[in-house]
Amino acid sequence: MYYVYVLLLNNNDLYKGSTDDLKRRFKEHQFGKVESTRNYRPLKLILYEAYLLKSDAERREKFLKTTEGRRLLKQQLRDILNKEINGK
Repeated sequence: MYYVYVLLLNNNDLYKGSTDDLKRRFKEHQFGKVESTRNYRPLKLILYEAYLLKSDAERREKFLKTTEGRRLLKQQLRDILNKEINGK
């Protein structure tokens, strides 16, 4: 199984990634072993999607990093982002 995941960083940015071991990768983020998120802890896992094929997961991650993908992701996660960021 392959996963695409979204983390909410402490600066309220969204980090998108993919992995074949979600638990291990999330722990790496939490313990500061990932350079791109090390300075933005604590972070929260707010979304993940599972795929049978690595190519599908990579394609989805690449899309989420485009302008349209970011816009659609923020629209999809609107309620959770409002709750986490604004406490509403």
